[in-house]
Amino acid sequence: MSEIKQTKEERLKKEKAGLDVLADIYKYAETGFDAIDPGDFMRFKWYGVYQQRPNNGHFMMRIKVPGGRLSTEQLRTLSGLTKDYARGIADITTRQTIQLHWLTIQDMPEILARLDACGLTTAGACGDITRNLTSSPAAGFDPQELVDTRPVVDAIQNFFHLNKDFGDLPRKFKIAVEGSPVQSTLPQINDAALVAFKRDSDGMVGYQFLVGGGLSLQPFFGQPLDIFVPADNLAGIVDVMRAIAECYRDADQLRAKRTRARLKYLMAEWGPEKFTAEVRAKLDWTPDPSPPGFTFSDETYRDHLGVNPQSQSGLSWIGLCILAGRVTDEQLRLAADVADKWGAGEVRLTNVQNMLIPHVTDENIPHAQADLTAAGFAWDVPNIRRGAMACTGIEFCNLAITETKLRIGDVITHLEAVVPNPYERGLKINMNGCPNSCAQHHVGDIGLQGCLARRDDGSQVEAFDIMLGGDLGAHPSFSRPIHRKVPAEKVKYALANVIEKFQETREGDERFAQWSHRHTNEELDAYLGVESIVGAPDLPASAQGAGATTWR
Repeated sequence: MSEIKQTKEERLKKEKAGLDVLADIYKYAETGFDAIDPGDFMRFKWYGVYQQRPNNGHFMMRIKVPGGRLSTEQLRTLSGLTKDYARGIADITTRQTIQLHWLTIQDMPEILARLDACGLTTAGACGDITRNLTSSPAAGFDPQELVDTRPVVDAIQNFFHLNKDFGDLPRKFKIAVEGSPVQSTLPQINDAALVAFKRDSDGMVGYQFLVGGGLSLQPFFGQPLDIFVPADNLAGIVDVMRAIAECYRDADQLRAKRTRARLKYLMAEWGPEKFTAEVRAKLDWTPDPSPPGFTFSDETYRDHLGVNPQSQSGLSWIGLCILAGRVTDEQLRLAADVADKWGAGEVRLTNVQNMLIPHVTDENIPHAQADLTAAGFAWDVPNIRRGAMACTGIEFCNLAITETKLRIGDVITHLEAVVPNPYERGLKINMNGCPNSCAQHHVGDIGLQGCLARRDDGSQVEAFDIMLGGDLGAHPSFSRPIHRKVPAEKVKYALANVIEKFQETREGDERFAQWSHRHTNEELDAYLGVESIVGAPDLPASAQGAGATTWR
């Protein structure tokens, strides 16, 4: 390590480990915000705490929910914290966690105590450490699943939780566990992933391991290791994950530059063959090689919305559409009430920022739906709304350039009036307030990356780069930037234009991404029609065409 120039973050971690900052959080709760050591702001992330924009004394907190599984007791605790400290709003994230805002350092001891009392934690929700494990939100009751992923998720979570051997990684370490043949947990864009597969030779269901996926400024797809472990060999699975994490932890070359410290860069340097060999060298046993025949599913989109029969006869789950993941404290409380009254006392969060109420008997579906409607929830929504998601945005995030939560609502409301059902499934519209891709715009059918546009008079306005054609599964592709710096108020009209053109020229049952790949960037740009949008097409004619503004 001495031969590598340390970044500021590496120096701070050497001075004091991120997992050692908890006592300081309690100390600062007594001494106040102004007493906080500047270096500790970074270390707070190891306990899920970030400074909230504009860095004037408020924090946002991310709460781990492995696999998106919550008891109603936990959901009521989150409701209470949202009401008491977060001004009544909470966000479901794309990693199946809950995020609160408007917290103060004085609030932290009580918040942490209430979370601990119900079995929740913030440890590892952020920072250079193993993040929240994502998995199928329907694990254990999904008729499609090859294997119930809950035991593996719990085993991996228990191994890495507060494990100081892995408390100082070069950067974040994101893990996904997929148990269904439709890989909707997005394993290809995680640092490491386990994908269930049934071996043809003996019918054994086990996990294929992927390493090196990730998005942000330079996206990569994960690559398969030549390793297969039976699904019931929990100790073996955890041992392979330990070895992968050790390869990452010990790759000191990654620590020299913060922007190239993710695991994907180590995979790019080594390749899957060497990576497999390095992992195997750290094991004192010999896992099976990957069986032949493993393929990704042709379609990975699955939103879990609506009423869906479970694998248990006579039971169904109700998938609730929560645009951009924003919920109120009252909605969280009422969802817990419905899950207790009509379900089995649990809810699930999804990586599309939605919520499931499982284990509802078929005869009780109408009663549960009535209570959910009264609470402001919806499940039977136009397809255009089903796949939309948005990051935190400029409202709270220090990295964001544009507003997102309200903006995605405006975009979807307009599209619902124009093209409510583009085709059989939801359209993935991923809105991100900056290039970092928390809302995964690189793999959206339509990706929106926040930026600024400059008018001819020199003033700046919020804008988005419009990207098309992202896809995962058997034919993965990252979205292509088609038109950059589209002023925010024009985006919804441009999207309506291109979706209408898709409906007009679609061949057979091709998906939006496949349709996009048939067209050149120039053709897609013409379909967006950004330059032809003057005023607002849905405004009275008198309001259109007045003083068209040019942008660059």
